[in-house]
Parts: sequence; structure tokens; C-alpha cells
Amino acid sequence: MRDAFIRALTELAAVDERIVLVTGDLGFGVLQDFAARFPNRYINAGVAEQNMTAIACGMALEGFQVYTYSIGNFPTLRCLEQIRNDVCYHDADVKIVSVGGGFSYGQLGMSHFATEDLAIMRALPNMIVVAPSDPWEAAELTRQVSARRGPTYLRLDKSAAGLPETSVTLGQSRKVRDGDDVCLIATGGIVEEAVRAADLLAENGISAAVHAVATVKPLDPALVAAAGAARAVVVVEEHTIIGGLGGAIAEACMSAGVAPKRFLRIGLDDIYPTVVGDQRYLRKVYELDAPAIARRTRELLGA
Repeated sequence: MRDAFIRALTELAAVDERIVLVTGDLGFGVLQDFAARFPNRYINAGVAEQNMTAIACGMALEGFQVYTYSIGNFPTLRCLEQIRNDVCYHDADVKIVSVGGGFSYGQLGMSHFATEDLAIMRALPNMIVVAPSDPWEAAELTRQVSARRGPTYLRLDKSAAGLPETSVTLGQSRKVRDGDDVCLIATGGIVEEAVRAADLLAENGISAAVHAVATVKPLDPALVAAAGAARAVVVVEEHTIIGGLGGAIAEACMSAGVAPKRFLRIGLDDIYPTVVGDQRYLRKVYELDAPAIARRTRELLGA
């Protein structure tokens, strides 16, 4: 997803001189081409994410569209106060890009896990929260995010769902698999595990619909109708179950007076992960992979 985002941003910058990229020091290695092509619109703020965000906000208030970029938690949690007080309060046109959603940087330990970011970013007024499932989706949503003024959080994943390229629209979910028994809803690269879980459930005679949610905020109202019509709803996210996509869907259902018959959030419990390993290994350890999703869904259905 990272490379797809960079290609899309470079294309946009070629036709829009307002676009500026501000990064932490770790971002330079993969952004050399952008820096070489647009030297006056690339700023390396070093390992100083608070300053990176403040620079971005100041430039945005002067008419630029500014992208901040770094790994995992660093462009979000380390500079949360600047995002809240500077970017969101002033409704500044700053796009915060995190490469490494969920367990993408699993070998580096919990300091590099992005597993609370969706909850925190979606709590901020004026903030749009986007988590693509595939590189092509990341590229297209980067273009759509650029066309919309205001704060946005773009959460990129190292994994990919492998879904066929179709159309995607900011603010809308996509139904990528039909099914009548259970509604699986997921965001980001872990959509892949939800699709595989649907295949495993089909082997047991359970028909599972799968919805890919690239825009966590604002949440697509169609998801409420889908949740209300299903025998059971299972929300899958590589994130804590507190305040993320599952929380957003539960809130939307309750506000609309829709009570799903059965409802399960699959994600990290209220813990700090202590295991280190690659993304697929950590999904297995914390029961976020397809076999675990299928098993827990069967238990929910009593099947």
C-alpha cells in the first residue's frame, strides 16, 4: 500500500503545486524520488513528529495541502496534541499518513504496533479516518482524499486483501461477498482474513457476507441496515476492540434503534500485545486469522 500511495501522491503533486510532503527521518528512504522531483515541497523534519505536525499545520493554513508521513504510531500518537489542537481545531488541510497499520511492524514490538489509532483518530472532530484493504484502493482513496479539504487519517497496511480492483468511494463500504447467515465486517488488510473465514464457514454450510470498510469515519449508514438484517454480525479489525470499527458500528446501530441479533467484535482485547513476530504470526497468536474468525463465528451461531 505504501508504494501505491507514494505513486498516487507523486501524480497528484505533479499537477497540484499546493501539495507538500513532511516526514520524519525514517520516511526518507522510500521517498527519495518524491524529494528529488519536488525538492521545494518535501521537508524532512527528522525524528520530531510534534514539529512535523506543527510545520504541516502552519503550511496548510497558508494554503498548502500537506501530508505527514511516518511509521506506525509516530505520526499519530506521538504528536496527538498537535493533531488535536493545531490540525483538527483549525480544520487544517493536513493528511496524516501512517504506514504500518495493526501488526505490520510486528517484529519491532508494541512501540511500533498501530492498534489504538483508529479509536483515537476517529474521536477527533473534523477528522476523516480511512483504512484501505489493498494497494489499488489506497491509491484511489489518496486521490479522493486529496480532492476533499480538511484533516484526514490514512492508515496504510503492509498486508493486502487481494480483492479484485473495482470502484471505491470515500465514505462508502463495499460488499465483497454475498451471504445470508452472518455479516462479516472488516477494515484494512485484515479484510483478507475475513474473506478466507467466509470460505471456511461455507465448508460448514454457513453463508457469510463480507463487507470491506475503507472509511471508518464517517461510517457508511448501509452497514447499519446490513447488521440489522443478518443473523449475526462479526466485526474484524487488527486493532483493539475498544473504540475501533466494532465500536463505531455498535454505536451507529444503537443510535438508529437497530439491535443485531448477535454481535461479536474480533480484535485485540484490552491488553498490550507482548509477543513479537511478523504480521501473519501475530494474527494467529491473537486469534485474528481466518481459522480463529471462522471458529468464533460458529460459536456465536451455536453451529
